[in-house]
Amino acid sequence: MTHLYYLPDNLELEINKAETILEASLEAGIPHTHACGGQARCSTCRVMILEGLEGCAPRNEKEQILADKLHFSPAIRLACQTRCTGKVKIRRLVIDAEDLELADQFSERQTGAVGQEKFIAILFADIRGFTSFSESVPAYDVIHVLNRYFSKMSEVIVRNGGYIYNYMGDGLMALFGVENPVAAAAEAVQAGLEMLEAMEEFNPYLEMLYRRKLQIGVGIHYGEAVVGNIGAINNQKMTAIGDAVNFASRIESANKEAGTRLLISEETYNLVKQFFHFGKQVSLTLKGKSGEYLLYEVQASKVAASIGSLK
Repeated sequence: MTHLYYLPDNLELEINKAETILEASLEAGIPHTHACGGQARCSTCRVMILEGLEGCAPRNEKEQILADKLHFSPAIRLACQTRCTGKVKIRRLVIDAEDLELADQFSERQTGAVGQEKFIAILFADIRGFTSFSESVPAYDVIHVLNRYFSKMSEVIVRNGGYIYNYMGDGLMALFGVENPVAAAAEAVQAGLEMLEAMEEFNPYLEMLYRRKLQIGVGIHYGEAVVGNIGAINNQKMTAIGDAVNFASRIESANKEAGTRLLISEETYNLVKQFFHFGKQVSLTLKGKSGEYLLYEVQASKVAASIGSLK
């Protein structure tokens, strides 16, 4: 016998090693969706293994086929096929009619990952003083300036192997290494430097039309995040979620306190220190984080071409 702990039910069962998680659920009277009747032809019985993944038997052929199709991470298992050999803690992921409808749509239309844990480089950038700028010019001019700014930044980011995954007012989030993580950190830092240069090239235009110059702050962190599609089923957009994303955002904001324009985390620094010249090292507390974090100011690239050799 082994033990199985359920969330969101907060129930613990003693189960037979011969029975699947789904069989254990139904025997105990726990409502557990299984639209295909437990034949591994849908994903509605899927669970997330929160603890004790090593106590789960390996995927069988039927489960592996569906897991490959939907790009499940190792922690996402089909309850109808998974047997436990040790103590396991799980969370049921489809628990009501709305969940079931969404899961069915994903199974029919999904072409990419539902969600995968990946090590990626996350870049946040924000325009300094843009609120006061936008209050001083007509709204149509604000839109025009933002469109021109985002176009320039997108060119830089794409050229360096990244993609903009989110716009937030005058800020943006870009991800590097979603497809090829080998040089993600170095590509992100190189993109950050080129974004600063692109902003300097953009400023004469702003001075000519609006008698204003703008600066940007850039923050970069390399870490693990869940990358997947979110949004209504007909309007999906890939994004990244997790502490690493929040950390990158906090690093970008830390430029204000540090008096810098481009800061990176210690994790990123350890991966790229041979490619760049650095200025300040600052130890700061970051909003929403406990303790102090060592951040590094990036000033220039040593040999940008060498970054390409990492791919």
